[in-house]
Amino acid sequence: MSIPPGPQPRLDVRGAVDLSSLARPATPAPGTPGGLPAASSYVIDVDEASFPALVQSSTEYPVVVVLWASWSEVSQQAVADLAALAEQDGGRWQLARIDSEANPQVAAAFQAQSVPSVVAVLAGQPLPLYQGAPPADQVRGVIDQVLAAAETNGLTGRVTAGGPEQPAPEPEPELPPLHQAAYDAIERDDLDAAVEAYEQALRENPRDQLARAGLAQVQLLVRTRDADLQAVRTAAADRPRDVEAQLAVADLDVLGGKVEDAFARLVDLLAVTKSEPVRLRLVDLFEVVGTDDPRVVQARRAMASALY
Repeated sequence: MSIPPGPQPRLDVRGAVDLSSLARPATPAPGTPGGLPAASSYVIDVDEASFPALVQSSTEYPVVVVLWASWSEVSQQAVADLAALAEQDGGRWQLARIDSEANPQVAAAFQAQSVPSVVAVLAGQPLPLYQGAPPADQVRGVIDQVLAAAETNGLTGRVTAGGPEQPAPEPEPELPPLHQAAYDAIERDDLDAAVEAYEQALRENPRDQLARAGLAQVQLLVRTRDADLQAVRTAAADRPRDVEAQLAVADLDVLGGKVEDAFARLVDLLAVTKSEPVRLRLVDLFEVVGTDDPRVVQARRAMASALY
């Protein structure tokens, strides 16, 4: 949808899922795709492998993501308009261009139903902005709101003309062999092998909480990798007491940051069905979001009430 004329609602960074929990190890960003202007310090191209670097950057300054496709002239216009604003603002924010067809898992993480879709990322949290290519003055207003929200949340860093200045990285601690095997499998897009590695780690040490969380995250990616977003939502709306349909849409909600919606949906279903698969899926999604997250703490209490 396009942005309606007039004042726009204020942005709130609360309530979105932390994208960094689903990120892969970073590799260099891809080259400039055909049909778009050349990249710069303020306009970068991102794929699934370089996605973690985008998430990390968003903890310093606002990042605006535009999901585009080569066949869509509208999305190319949207990219051009945003790129012009990014250059104009000189490093107050960074534009990340993502080819939605070449990077379907990233598009699914943002729950992009069409291109172009524009999403802000502040401190690792996605904030949907608009779809389509509205007039440049309206886009300017939305970007100003993003900058205001970033300042309110302490994200006042800048992208330098030569690229962000980064201190020399400290050596990362060596991972246990099975954890490393899981990360390596994710990097080569072998999610089944990652699941096997985490499961083996848990067999060897049932108290390995990092392996348990990693397994839950990878299993979520496995369950959603071939999902048709519209079909899943239609099935859930048509069959409100169908356990499988509700589990599928809850997975997509968590992946897209609608954590409270997913938990409320499954808790309500559990109260009616007392279904063990629903309870188990809630437990898995608690691991994905983080067991210390206040939303998980609240949902865990609601789950107990639904069961008893």
